[in-house]
This record gives sequence, structure tokens and C-alpha cells, in this order.
Amino acid sequence: MMRRWLPYLLIALWGIAALIGPWFNEPANLIDLEKILQPPSLSGLLGYDDLGRPILMRLVAGAQTSFLVAVGVVGLSAIIGTAIGLLAGYQGGWLDLLLMRVIDIFLAFPGILLAIALAGVMGPGIDNLIIALSAVGWVGYARLTRGQVLSLKTRDHVTAAVALGSSQWTILTRHLLPLLLAPLIVEATFGMAGMVIAEAGLSFLGLGIQPPYASWGSMIRDGAGYMLMAPHMVLAPGVTIMLLVLSLNLLGDRLRDYLDNRLD
Repeated sequence: MMRRWLPYLLIALWGIAALIGPWFNEPANLIDLEKILQPPSLSGLLGYDDLGRPILMRLVAGAQTSFLVAVGVVGLSAIIGTAIGLLAGYQGGWLDLLLMRVIDIFLAFPGILLAIALAGVMGPGIDNLIIALSAVGWVGYARLTRGQVLSLKTRDHVTAAVALGSSQWTILTRHLLPLLLAPLIVEATFGMAGMVIAEAGLSFLGLGIQPPYASWGSMIRDGAGYMLMAPHMVLAPGVTIMLLVLSLNLLGDRLRDYLDNRLD
């Protein structure tokens, strides 16, 4: 029973840590030269980093960064991608062809490399990071929405709405969009897991949030040079990212199974 609820517990802890993260910024950045590279102990449950800062505090402070990026990117990407997919799938014709060619161009480039290039051009910072990841993240939502609309727009209730003279806006928002929510929610759940990894990767490269603010990716980068002397500097944020991404993926799998059963 505990194993079943463990992913939900970890995700809830992530959300709580993101909410209380601002109150941990000051203690997380407190330098104590006497505690440099100290291993985990009762005084510091996860040990201290190369500047004597408590790793546990920095994990809590860094949760806010990953949460804001994940929610911001998924929300922005879903809105843009869903709108484009709805228009392309329902209108068809030259608009559908044009939008699909644009999507094909984005898919021709590895998403993370394009995000790295955009983040490098715009400069570091959480706002630019969200924009860079959203610029490549909308494609999946657009393709999913378009495919669903192509199969849904021929249903009887949509045909009846067209025959009754309903506006295109009404058909898209009241007759098609509600049927798209289930697959979009599942896609968003998996997307949040991907954005946690992407944020950590870009922060590892120095393109995310800048010091002294904490980020799980930058914590791994700082600890990479001390793997032999202080492996806890890398293990703590690395295991945290692994458990969170695993929990989000499990949540996505369970949501998909649940929603598929409801639709059946």
C-alpha cells in the first residue's frame, strides 16, 4: 500500500518544498568554512558542499526552481500547442499543411539542443529558461491535439453542432476541447518529468538560474569535481531528480490507465 502511494507523496513533498523554498534561500546560501565537504551527519543530514552550505537546505531551495520551470514550461507549451493543434486539425487545408511543415522543422532539430541554443542566445535566468524550453515544448502538444481533432471532428455531436450553425469558437471550445483534456493531462504529466530533467541539464551547463540561488543541476555541476572526496554532493541532488522523475512518470502511467478505463 505504501509503495502505491509513494509517488504521490514524493510529488506532494516537491510541491511543498517549492512553496517553502523562498524561506530557505538564506540558510541555503550560508557559507561555513568549518563544514566544507563534511559528510552526512546528525548536524547535517545530507552533508555540506564545497562552501560549507547545507545540501538539504539547498535541495529544498532548488525545488522551487525545478517546480516553476516545469509548471511554467508545461503550461505555456500546452496552451500554445493545443491552440495550434486545434486550428490545424479542424481547419485542414493549407493552414494544416503550413503548420505541420513548421512542426516538422522543429522536429528536425533535437529539442534539447535547440533549447540550449536559445538559452545561450537569450542569456541565463529562469524567465529565459522557461521561454527557451517552451519554444520547443509546444510541438508535442500540437501533434497530439491535431491527431485527436482529426478523429473527433467527424463525430455526430460535432456534425450536429455544425448543422445547427454553431460558431467555430463554440465547436472548438465546447465540443472538441473537453474531449481532449484526458490525453493532454497525461501528456502534461510526462512533460513535467521531462522538464525537470531539462532544467537540471541546462543549469548544469550554466544556462539556468545563476548563483547563489540553488538549482539541482548546478548542485551536480558543483559536486562533479569532488566525487572521490564528497560523493554526497552529487548523490543527493541526483537521487532527488531520479525519484521525482520516476514518480511523475508513474503518475502519468496511472492517469493514462485510469482515463483509458473511463473512456472505455
